[in-house]
Amino acid sequence: MQNNILIFNIMKLYISVFAVFLIAVFSSCGELSDQKVVYLAHTLPTSHPVHQGMEVFAQKIKEESAGKLTVKIFPNGQLGTEREVLELLQIGSIAMTKVSAAAMANFAPEYKVMGVPYLFRNKEHLYNVLEGKIGEKLLLSGSNYLLRGLCFYDAGSRSFYTKDRPIKTPADLDGLKIRVMNHKMSVDMVNEMGGSATPMAYGELYTALQQGVVDGAENNPPSFVTSRHYEVCKYYTLDEHSSIPDVLVIGTKYWTTLSSQEQKWMKDAARYSSKAQQYFWKNNVAECIKTLKSANVEIFKPEKSLFAEKSKSVLEEFVKDPKMRELVEEIKSQ
Repeated sequence: MQNNILIFNIMKLYISVFAVFLIAVFSSCGELSDQKVVYLAHTLPTSHPVHQGMEVFAQKIKEESAGKLTVKIFPNGQLGTEREVLELLQIGSIAMTKVSAAAMANFAPEYKVMGVPYLFRNKEHLYNVLEGKIGEKLLLSGSNYLLRGLCFYDAGSRSFYTKDRPIKTPADLDGLKIRVMNHKMSVDMVNEMGGSATPMAYGELYTALQQGVVDGAENNPPSFVTSRHYEVCKYYTLDEHSSIPDVLVIGTKYWTTLSSQEQKWMKDAARYSSKAQQYFWKNNVAECIKTLKSANVEIFKPEKSLFAEKSKSVLEEFVKDPKMRELVEEIKSQ
């Protein structure tokens, strides 16, 4: 059975590589010899504010390079899952992707710090960290794994939503099965707050909520809306327990083929698109809140310090690693 699964995964990888090869062959027909086309694959729909940020990135590079360097975006998981596309970057079959910092943590451990609950005081603190020396250090930390980060995109803050009763304090989580990502820190956080963390594939969650397999979940407003989970869950508590950003990533195998001028275009366009994406995200969240209210979802803004206090043991465990303690202290000092 395990051998069959391994063979299946290898076949999927080869299919993705072959798809990229065909894309490169056909899209290069008729191009001028001094033009380069960069392929960027991700799993989000084109309506998502993070995709809109990547569109700005592509447009900015085209403008700055006068068309010598262009970016072709493949959304909606056309070339594979987050992990599959990261592996394609590592072997040099595709240039770029956008993934969650939680996915990057599987390759570069420093990214784990982004999942620490209530590490960031507010949105301004988050942006200061991501756009400063700490953020740059995190982006480069994946280089040893052939994955170089170019910028962070705002992916909002994750909050609880439930079916049968609202969560106003951590005590309201008692006895509730809450779906979380398959991510140790998320599991530990929910359990410490009093809930019963239930890792589950995101695609299975709508049915699981309907059938009572879980009592709720946690995510940002755009994900809550686009998943249509609000049709089942009518209570949304904006406790904002974690702020895990997305990362625009380029494979180092491709990066090293670029000239210093092309690399500068990339870095400048990434920073520019990050700022634009923050604006898209803010507007999208506002629209999502309107959608939720019109769908009769009750929205609560609880006392966050109560949730932070209940989950502080997650941070205490995390900083037992001296390297991670240093990183956390550096972030807190900003």
